[in-house]
Amino acid sequence: MNIAGNLLIGHSTVRGKNGTSYGIDAFTGERIEPAFGGASMTDLDAACALAWSAFDTYRETSLESRARFLEAIASNILDIGDVLIERCIQESGLPRARIEGERARTVAQLRMFANVVRDGDFLGARIDPAQPDRKPMPRVDLRLRHIALGPVAVFGASNFPLAFSVAGGDTASALAAGCPVIVKAHSAHPGTSELVGMAVQKAVKDCCMPEGTFSLLFGSGREIGQGLVRDTRIKAVGFTGSRGAGTELISIAAARAEPIPVYAEMSSINPVLLFPHALEHRGDAIARAFVQSLTLGAGQFCTNPGLILAVDGPALDNFMRVAAIALSDTPAATMLTPGIHKTYEEAVSRFTEHPAVGTVGRGAGTTGVNQGQGALFSTTDAAFRADKTLQDEIFGASSLVVRCRDLESMLELIEQLEGQLTSALHIDADDHDAVRRFLPALERRTGRILVNGFGTGVEVGHAMVHGGPYPSTADGRSTSVGSLAIHRFLRPVSYQDMPDALLPAALQDANPLNVNRRIDGKLLLSARHAN
Repeated sequence: MNIAGNLLIGHSTVRGKNGTSYGIDAFTGERIEPAFGGASMTDLDAACALAWSAFDTYRETSLESRARFLEAIASNILDIGDVLIERCIQESGLPRARIEGERARTVAQLRMFANVVRDGDFLGARIDPAQPDRKPMPRVDLRLRHIALGPVAVFGASNFPLAFSVAGGDTASALAAGCPVIVKAHSAHPGTSELVGMAVQKAVKDCCMPEGTFSLLFGSGREIGQGLVRDTRIKAVGFTGSRGAGTELISIAAARAEPIPVYAEMSSINPVLLFPHALEHRGDAIARAFVQSLTLGAGQFCTNPGLILAVDGPALDNFMRVAAIALSDTPAATMLTPGIHKTYEEAVSRFTEHPAVGTVGRGAGTTGVNQGQGALFSTTDAAFRADKTLQDEIFGASSLVVRCRDLESMLELIEQLEGQLTSALHIDADDHDAVRRFLPALERRTGRILVNGFGTGVEVGHAMVHGGPYPSTADGRSTSVGSLAIHRFLRPVSYQDMPDALLPAALQDANPLNVNRRIDGKLLLSARHAN
């Protein structure tokens, strides 16, 4: 596959004529050939028209055909080989091991959703058979299934050029649900995006899916992204990025004549709670593990541990001393883009100059362009409570330790936090009674609560929640990772007294799809599941 800088609109390769942009070498700051042509509103309209035309056909493809399509995308991504890895490293500045791991995760997500589609449980088939003799009134025949919402706009993420981008979790779950997808590629990794986009486009053709099942658009400004959200043929949005950009898209979607859901992952500082006995007995080990998590990938994870809460005292002093030493030995790391690096440095400077914030430690000095130097700060519970800006996310390897006067103060601060993707508890057995008091507040504010670990590292599975109350995500009832992500792009439809011949296959008496169904409220396993 050769990178040409083209738009992918349905089956076609189109040269965008609305300006040009380039990928940037993260290590040198120099632009990478070739130029990418930006999409026009005419290109956007063509992609949306194809997606809408494809929708009714694609959403009714057989479960097996759709599963094989997802598997074909996964295989095609692997077939790109080292060309994809090397381009992704160049554009992102991330190390090879990270990119290879992210490719594996991307492929695993696609294959997991293929299995979800084959299983058919996402259809949620329910049947309440007619009861004509019921007294005092007969009961009608009611049958329910979930159908796809419609074409979905997906925005590629800067920090995950594979797993949250062109064929990432939003795209995989939307395609699995039966929704055509139009991806707005992130300007930070256009070459990576085009390579993956061609892999998806090839799968569409090879698997005989409708032409508008997938399109990929480039555009360095806001016109195309905002235009997608405004277009009446788009029925949902998947977004991972900044709070400012996310809330702007939410406002646009809400202002439409037909408002649509925006599943936006935006902002989280992911509090880490150090309970007294764990801090006393394992403070050194926790501190070193914390620094490893903090600086992983230059701290550019949405689950980065940006806040530490602990009771002030000698054990916390020791924790900060060990963490500062570990941080000082950690090399600065290349950040994803010059803009992200600039924003990080400005945020760190604000903390450095804040009168109520002290600097605990800094990472090793920089040796190249756009490198982020780790930073650890501290403040008091009173200062943190008084200044809401200390809760702001710093996207990078920076964290703030809040010295609390006691556990009651820690709990009060938890109650004042915004919604979070993760909360991490470091505890020993003797801390359990104290932890029980915190759990209700943490459950109200967090999508994933973990013990004796850190939020970085998100397992792709059936029990994962990667979401949380606003502003960590726009809708805390959903997840963007794991098999439950498919439900973001589905809605229920009920059929009353519909003749069997007109019913969708999942609801016909013969159950030709062989899926599990809930009949009269009781779950009945299909023959293949019963065995």
